[in-house]
Amino acid sequence: MADVLSQSEIDSLLSALNNGEFDPAITEEVEEKQVKDYNFARPSKFSKDHLRTLVFIFEHYARLLSTSLPVYLRKNVQVEVMHAEAATFQEFSNSLSNPVLLGVVNFAPLEGNVILEMASGLGYTIVDRMLGGSGAPLEKAREFTEIELTIIEGILSVCTNLLVEPWANVQELEPTLERIETNSQFAQFVSPNEMTSIVTMNIKIGEVEGLMNICIPYTVVEPVIDKINTKYWYSTADVKSNEAYRELIEDTLNRAQIPVRAVMGRSAISVNDFIHLQVGDIIKVDTRLEDELDIFVGNLKKFSALPGAFNDAYAVKIKSVYREE
Repeated sequence: MADVLSQSEIDSLLSALNNGEFDPAITEEVEEKQVKDYNFARPSKFSKDHLRTLVFIFEHYARLLSTSLPVYLRKNVQVEVMHAEAATFQEFSNSLSNPVLLGVVNFAPLEGNVILEMASGLGYTIVDRMLGGSGAPLEKAREFTEIELTIIEGILSVCTNLLVEPWANVQELEPTLERIETNSQFAQFVSPNEMTSIVTMNIKIGEVEGLMNICIPYTVVEPVIDKINTKYWYSTADVKSNEAYRELIEDTLNRAQIPVRAVMGRSAISVNDFIHLQVGDIIKVDTRLEDELDIFVGNLKKFSALPGAFNDAYAVKIKSVYREE
């Protein structure tokens, strides 16, 4: 509670006011609030949390590309997510050059298309690798032929199918590659002022590097935009304890089938002798009847054993174990 003034203090205060010795104006400084400009013609629909979650999603996608593309290209492939940003579709289309590789992906069951834009240098490298070359890019860019586009379409289809798993926590997708565009003038899929998120990834095929941009219009992900946040992402992620994961691996390994073979002996004969072998011929081997046999598990020698029989079947009796150390 504020202090109560006495009568003498009130008289002194009134006297100071009359004499001009006291200024009743409020001298306390008011802190100015920072006001941010808001562009109503270009509303920011993708928050930082949305963009951060998209980076998580496409980091998973990058790992899948790194392990799947080498199967087709027979070359080491490294994929890394650079960043994610929000921009209008017009800004994205204005940054495209000719020739360009644009994969139009139907993001079913979500309505609309997502654009996969791949650097033309990567396209030439993919074609060269698929046709048995070393993967060297062209020194001067040119238009892609129909055969080259068909080859690239196959790789982009693989990239499209790999989108299913990273997006599983947000939406069960059935993406399909509708077509490939090579002219940026025909890249008007949504309104120029429509906000999009652009995820930039760096792809390295052997010694050739290039960028791949994934353009996601807001209208496509609007029905599931509430799920594109870090809180929902981590809450729905299937997190298993290390112990449960270890038990799963052990159970899988216990049911795995491995080949086991016993080597009775070895011998070397000429091709001529091999061709003329007849029933009843004897081949001398390098082991004796009392010698222990080598038992191989896969291609590793793990045991030594004595030959014998068990229930009318050939068998071996383990005598010693070969330790790897």
